[in-house]
Amino acid sequence: MAELILKTDTQRELGTRPSRRLRRAGQVPGVVYGLGGESVSVAVDARDLRSALTTDAGLNALLTLEVDGDRQLSLVKELQHHPVRNEVIHVDFIRVDADVAVEVEVRVVLEGEATAVANEDGVVDQIAFTVAVLSKPESIPNELSFDISEMVMGNTVRAGDLELPQGVELAVDPDELVASTSIRVIEIEEPEVDEEAEVELDEDGQPIVAEDADEDAEQAEDADDASEGPAE
Repeated sequence: MAELILKTDTQRELGTRPSRRLRRAGQVPGVVYGLGGESVSVAVDARDLRSALTTDAGLNALLTLEVDGDRQLSLVKELQHHPVRNEVIHVDFIRVDADVAVEVEVRVVLEGEATAVANEDGVVDQIAFTVAVLSKPESIPNELSFDISEMVMGNTVRAGDLELPQGVELAVDPDELVASTSIRVIEIEEPEVDEEAEVELDEDGQPIVAEDADEDAEQAEDADDASEGPAE
């Protein structure tokens, strides 16, 4: 893989207003630290940063930062985004040693189709989308995949079931749940009921339709008339 080089500017002014001016100029303020060295405030080109982090490695891309003429191997430790525009407003870089393992989050991808689960109206629910691993910087995998084709209802996928490349170790409990199976839940919409409409029931508890109600009303009126008797 080609080396990803990012040029940095260490002469940026500190503070909120200078940082805003930097962003308007297409720069992202940041800081570089780690390996016992001093923290250095920097600025990087926003387009170059975006380009470096949109490779298959994503946020785990191994970067070479040019800091005051010195090249420093680094990883992105943290990105801060604008809450509305989702633009990167600050970046933390951490220096790394090519020969020392670092802990990073690697995304988990479920591959295939669990036919046996689907045949029982079930689904495979992915619980964890990333897993922490220990790896030397140049050996960090882009992703960890698991084939769910042979899964049946009741099966689970745990961190220890993931196949790791050589030299990569789990940094979490092997029993950490990654995926499980469950019965598909289908929501049935209930018909709307007019709460204001009152339904009259007959002696057998059956609803009385309009024609029956009119007939019953006539019979009731006849009964009332008969009970009154002849007029004096």
